[in-house]
Amino acid sequence: MAVMALGLVSCNPEPDESNQFNSVKQTLGMAIDERENLSSFNYILQRSGMDRVLDAYEQVTCFAPTNEAIQWYIDSLYTDEMSVDGDNNLLHNGMTSNSLEGLTDSLCNDIALYHIVGSPISMVELQGTKTTMLKMPISVGNEDNSGLVQINGKALIYDSDKTIGEIETSNGYLYVLDNVIPKNSMRMGDRMARLKDYSIFAKALELTGLADSVSKTYKTDETGQNIQYTITDYYDNMANNAECYWPKECQLGYTIFAETDEVFKSKGINSIEDLIAKCNEWYGDANSWYDYPREKGITISKENDYTNRFNTLNMFVAYHILFAKMASDQLVYERRSGGATPPAGLLWNYCNGGEPYDYYETMLPHTLMKIWNPSNKLGKRLFINRAIENNTLTDEVGTMGSESMHGLVSDGVEIVREDVMALNGYIHPIKDILLYDAVVPQKVLNERLRFDSSEFLPELINNGFRYMSVNEVSAMNGGGHGVRIAFPLNFFDNVVCFSEQTVLRYNVKGWYRAYQTDAFQGWGNYDLAIKLPPVPTGQYELRLFYSPMAHAGMMQFYLGTSSNPQSMTALGIPLDARIDKEDPLIGWVDFTQEDDRGIATDAAMRNRGYMRGPYSFFGGTGVTSGNSEATNCRGDGVATLRLLLGTDTYRQSDDHWFRIKSVIDDKDLKWQLDFVELVPKASIVDNTQYLEDWY
Repeated sequence: MAVMALGLVSCNPEPDESNQFNSVKQTLGMAIDERENLSSFNYILQRSGMDRVLDAYEQVTCFAPTNEAIQWYIDSLYTDEMSVDGDNNLLHNGMTSNSLEGLTDSLCNDIALYHIVGSPISMVELQGTKTTMLKMPISVGNEDNSGLVQINGKALIYDSDKTIGEIETSNGYLYVLDNVIPKNSMRMGDRMARLKDYSIFAKALELTGLADSVSKTYKTDETGQNIQYTITDYYDNMANNAECYWPKECQLGYTIFAETDEVFKSKGINSIEDLIAKCNEWYGDANSWYDYPREKGITISKENDYTNRFNTLNMFVAYHILFAKMASDQLVYERRSGGATPPAGLLWNYCNGGEPYDYYETMLPHTLMKIWNPSNKLGKRLFINRAIENNTLTDEVGTMGSESMHGLVSDGVEIVREDVMALNGYIHPIKDILLYDAVVPQKVLNERLRFDSSEFLPELINNGFRYMSVNEVSAMNGGGHGVRIAFPLNFFDNVVCFSEQTVLRYNVKGWYRAYQTDAFQGWGNYDLAIKLPPVPTGQYELRLFYSPMAHAGMMQFYLGTSSNPQSMTALGIPLDARIDKEDPLIGWVDFTQEDDRGIATDAAMRNRGYMRGPYSFFGGTGVTSGNSEATNCRGDGVATLRLLLGTDTYRQSDDHWFRIKSVIDDKDLKWQLDFVELVPKASIVDNTQYLEDWY
């Protein structure tokens, strides 16, 4: 299973020698109990009830601050100058006294949950972003030159420079910290305003009013209270009706890519006035390539109405903001394994040179950006809107194509792998000016567009579900079933359920065959519509990835420009996903056994309305090599297919809703939305010079 997850500041006391203890016979709770220098944290665990989790069988990881670190943190909470009433009187964050006993129950709960990760993580697997049981991420890395491991750039793990910082127990790992893990309490706009190296961008964020747009932390009702979700059916009929975890509230979050003052100055932009003048140049005639405002009859403004969504400064800033909060190592699915399954060091489910990339909707209406890790050529570097000629086309069978056909069109904008955390998101510095210019719709997005469902359901990302493992979900569920997460029918903004018998589930990261090893799915007498991502205006072929299986359903698909089911058009005949891939209706053949490597059967399958799964990723029990032709989704003996759902004209100014409706009366059969593809017809599907690659 994929490994992941984790989760406040003080001085540096000398470590207690008892930190050297290592035993697999004790539970985490017992190991904390016997350490006098962890008694304050133990008290917090007991107040929150999390001591019971650390004494249970469930495998977790605990970061335990020392007594001195806890006292420093209590002092900082009690004297916090930001916690004041309208008359500027200190509110002490609700504490009754400057003492351990003065902590509120909610503070104890937050501290405990922010220091526990719902999976066992050894020192060798500790680097990167982890999600804590508070469902908030923490960043784990090495302190410069010391060899010590630090969390959120502050809290150090004792003895991590000697590789003995971990304390292994029977139910996970304990790490002793010299600080409470720092948790930034400022929202995105306030955080940006405090960053001295981003003064120009921060001023633009303020002038446009977009600082307010990135201030939300939870979905709220009309009174401003956090929405409290309820659900009656939270069982997993795929696992003997085990109880699934389900969210009671819904977090919101954002990612901002921002130019530093240094980057702006290198382009001759030394003030907000200079930036405004440049935005008028960059976006003044955007109607010539940005279809949305032209199709809506919207005039782009160069005036000082900066809060106008189509003012040029507003357009510039809005294109820097995503509706999902992601650390730099979460921007594309580049998870690596540290264990034996999958093979150590391999990218999870990428093979045959497949490269991690994802597309995200920005705050500039109906626009996308592509984030790409061209790993084979450029290591772990991340780029926004990097473009090459003829991407997703090939002049060679079984490859991405020769270098000569893939000349570089645009370097794109490189993302600095530096996470500036806020309460509700991340700020990432970038190395160049980021624009939605003509290159983006005409080159970057003029390729086969593959959208994993988590990319256009930001609730999965913002609530920490996208990279969760089975162990982590199980820990949040009190040690219960953790393969799937259940959702109330009104949880997602981009999902409308027409039948109350629809069941919504999310299959978390697992060692099974699915793109990015997850899937949005469900069952019941289902009828629902999901809003697809926006694309530049043009004709596209719509494809759905799926795996034939005995417990799959039979369903009719529809497409429309609103969520009104009466306005939708049926896409072909119903799909019976129970039909085996080798059935003559589909005609799948093992391409590795064919002399032409499947070229003829590719054409025959396409005539029947199907394609093989992609060549670029793999997964599944028993896979021992990530680069074997037998283990990828094109040559997979288990079976993956792409269903061709027809070609339609998609306008950038329209919404596009994809409806899935059960057509048989069997509430136990499943629907699944792993990924969809929107493929430009003229340049990719009907290209007369090159073929679409297998990837």
